[in-house]
Amino acid sequence: MSETTTPAGATLTVSEVVMPGKVESSGLRLVRRTLAAPAAGQALVRVESTAVSAAESAMRRGRYYGQPAFPFVPGYDLVGIVEAVGPGVDTTLVGRRVAALTKVGGWATAVLLTAADLVEVPDAIDADDAETVIVNGLTAYQMLHRSAKVQAGQTVLVLGASGGVGTILAQLARHAGARVLGTASPRHHDALRAMGVEPIDYRDPDPAARVRELSPGGVDAVFDHRGGESVPISYGLLNRTGTLVCYSIASKIDETGPILPGFLRLLGKLALWEYLPTRRHASFYNVWAGAGKPGTAKRTAFQNRTRTDLTHLFGLLREGVVTAKIAARFPLTEAAAALALNESSARTALGKIILVP
Repeated sequence: MSETTTPAGATLTVSEVVMPGKVESSGLRLVRRTLAAPAAGQALVRVESTAVSAAESAMRRGRYYGQPAFPFVPGYDLVGIVEAVGPGVDTTLVGRRVAALTKVGGWATAVLLTAADLVEVPDAIDADDAETVIVNGLTAYQMLHRSAKVQAGQTVLVLGASGGVGTILAQLARHAGARVLGTASPRHHDALRAMGVEPIDYRDPDPAARVRELSPGGVDAVFDHRGGESVPISYGLLNRTGTLVCYSIASKIDETGPILPGFLRLLGKLALWEYLPTRRHASFYNVWAGAGKPGTAKRTAFQNRTRTDLTHLFGLLREGVVTAKIAARFPLTEAAAALALNESSARTALGKIILVP
């Protein structure tokens, strides 16, 4: 599926994957439409690489809090080349490779984005490699360093250590000098050991007992993506000054009831633990926290923070401190198969599933 480039001021026909409603993966639709020329403050980006995340699996079920109304184009982040810019945007941006955190819209051959949201990708980094550290890398880095403030010599527990976020989180924690325990399927244990992680079988009848065996005094931080029954267990594994960071409610994805009540209960539980008169901490991480409205000081601060952290991550990727973990690559036309694989219990590779327009 190839698309021609377009000069500034011209329109462009693009292909997009549309999520029409609460459908199975096979219900995704590939459509073509005309994209207008970039308006003031916008850039037209030809997408080189986007990916599948847990968010799209939740969205197709209508279970991602804050998702747009159906139909919409999914795609949480992307890497691409700036083809044209609108009035008020630096024209030297044209031709440069950039990354963007989008939440939706990335599963397309080209997109219109706010130029201030773009982060330049160093020339030495492959587009697919860069894609692996946008939402996953930001999530991992900010949880580790901004939320839990993990230090050298500490011990952390990563639930789902073989996933897109987990693999980066483990690498960053090891780079920070921390000891890393990680839950995963046994088929991933050798790969995790190669990353310096001490693996724990997530299907163990009592994985918490195994954690206590490995770290009798408790751990300094737990990163929990399950967000359900695992949360009080995770909190109980902390040492006296430990930090629990939840960042998803993956355990609720297959339920049929409203998602909001369960999410609010989780937030309430974490808030209670945070304000108890102990030295432990608990919080929910959201990559969009503090984003504010467009044009506000909060949005500018959010853009600056995102750019600073993502640029740092690209540097670690270029230096080999972080290695891109790519589970599989699919053409954009096979987004349904990529999403199905992402949700499959038979998935055998670590890391992120890439979509290549």
